[in-house]
Amino acid sequence: MNFSSDNAYGADPRVLAALAEANEGAASPYGDDPWTEKLREAMNRLFEREVATYPIVTGTAANALALATLCPQHGAILCHAEAHIAADECGAPEFFTHGAKLVPLEGEGAKLTPDTIEQALKRFKKGFVQHAQPAVISLAQTTERGTVYTPDEIAAIAAIARQHDLKLHMDGARFANALAHLGCSASQATWRAGIAALSFGSTKNGALGAEAVVFFDPDDARDFEYRRKKGGHLISKMRFVSAQMLALLQDGHWLTIASRANGLAKRAAQELKAIPGVEIAHPVEANAVFARFPDAMLVRLRRAGMHFHDWSPSEDGKTLVRLMFSFATPDADLEQFLSIARG
Repeated sequence: MNFSSDNAYGADPRVLAALAEANEGAASPYGDDPWTEKLREAMNRLFEREVATYPIVTGTAANALALATLCPQHGAILCHAEAHIAADECGAPEFFTHGAKLVPLEGEGAKLTPDTIEQALKRFKKGFVQHAQPAVISLAQTTERGTVYTPDEIAAIAAIARQHDLKLHMDGARFANALAHLGCSASQATWRAGIAALSFGSTKNGALGAEAVVFFDPDDARDFEYRRKKGGHLISKMRFVSAQMLALLQDGHWLTIASRANGLAKRAAQELKAIPGVEIAHPVEANAVFARFPDAMLVRLRRAGMHFHDWSPSEDGKTLVRLMFSFATPDADLEQFLSIARG
């Protein structure tokens, strides 16, 4: 029973069916195919404006290429210290930007705030050749602690970005889970709030391997296509990536399955907080539960075959654990987890 990652589960049946359909016959390569064109149209409808959409296979490539397009090599990218781009991408953003500096900042619930950003920007002198020049703020949605930025919170940070002539990027690896929680439109959660570029994730939400980079002002895309090709991420059989995302977007299915994952997380948190010794560490706003468990309980759970991620070392006999819920996590697995936790 696996609660370690929403990557642990496979593909949604609609995705598999779409791949089988896309496999019939021939189609032009490198994105000059009907599926990719339909995906562009679908993304325009989703975001209620013309956007520049570029299918990618991995979230790391989506983030790194988007940031490299927005940030010069002498620039600085402000992000949370626990953000995926800072902690889990092996220097890919620095590599693809040819050396831009990541500036990790702290914040409760893995969120950045306008005040934190303002204080960080004071450390840089604009036009001073010995300082990296701040160019981008990157927000993770959802955050690495499972929390979600509201449109108002994004807008407040976007105001700081505009004031300092910075671009605002969103790592949306779990954008579906965030949007399912917020209950607003995709446009309200992105460009209307001030986001310039979005790494639109699907792999964690039912795809085999499908992401996209979305620029809300096509002018911001600049040399993205050349960077994608040079970086080895221009996919020849792009129709198979586009077909996956199209299948998920159809009839809002991507939000339906994200809502199921979110619902499992909320149910888990409600049940866990009633178990003596368990403490919920952060608000449960998407498909992750962060909780402190007694170490003896964790030993019992692991012996029963439960997989999960220890987020921090044991302290005072308890360990902060992350439980991730997928669109495909069986209800029975959650029931068994809770039963064993209760003892």
